[in-house]
Amino acid sequence: MSRTALVIMARYPEVGMVKTRLARAIGAERAHALYHAFLRDLDARFVRGSRTLIWAFHPPERDFATLVSAASRCEPQVGGTLGERMHNGFLKLCREFARVLMIGADVPHVEDAWLDEAERTLDDADIVLGPSTDGGYYLIGMRDPHDVFAGVEMSTPRVLADTCRIAAARALRVHQLPATFDIDEVTDFRRLHELLQRDAIAERLPATAALLRAWV
Repeated sequence: MSRTALVIMARYPEVGMVKTRLARAIGAERAHALYHAFLRDLDARFVRGSRTLIWAFHPPERDFATLVSAASRCEPQVGGTLGERMHNGFLKLCREFARVLMIGADVPHVEDAWLDEAERTLDDADIVLGPSTDGGYYLIGMRDPHDVFAGVEMSTPRVLADTCRIAAARALRVHQLPATFDIDEVTDFRRLHELLQRDAIAERLPATAALLRAWV
């Protein structure tokens, strides 16, 4: 068994329920199609990798396993708020794996080198964070399930700063990865489109690249 879990937090894709901020600009149908492409690309990219791929999905009653490969492991998110669900994920999986890396499904362009760095630095750091340009983070990794979620209002520009403040108050060692963006707004969508002009990234995200080519 892999000593590291790569957990992807994902919502079951329904029209009007995913990427709602982006949907205001490109429409709910296209936002849904884009998110579904992210799921396909991430699954294909990581399911056979060196880390155990785990899809943490919401809502828990949906049959998320029908969307991904049979080799993928699917676990329902447990808890009321996003922070609670993330913490509960770490509580469960840190008993099973030496390291747990958690990302969102809206950062399909995450670099392999950043994941490698996150895994490597957890030999010494207590927490690793990948800052996102909106003030949150696209990745959080831990060896032990430290509660750096309680009291943090998720999906705000203060998420990263508040998380680091809690970690500092508990004398936890934090390592930060290179920053990137997650795809929430139309400006992020445009940045993703620019990234996909590079052949190497387009090859890693074939479903997403094909979708954007069709739209253009």
